[in-house]
Amino acid sequence: MATSEEFIYYVCEQLKGIGTIRYKKMFGEYMVYINEKPIVLVWYM
Repeated sequence: MATSEEFIYYVCEQLKGIGTIRYKKMFGEYMVYINEKPIVLVWYM
């Protein structure tokens, strides 16, 4: 089961305030970047 877009929004909202946050869909899941550095692969089961 792939991570829902709602969940990735939640994760990014929790990280708000520590830098520029973006995410990109990768391998059916999402990679979160902070200040253009890959930080975490979000994989929700």
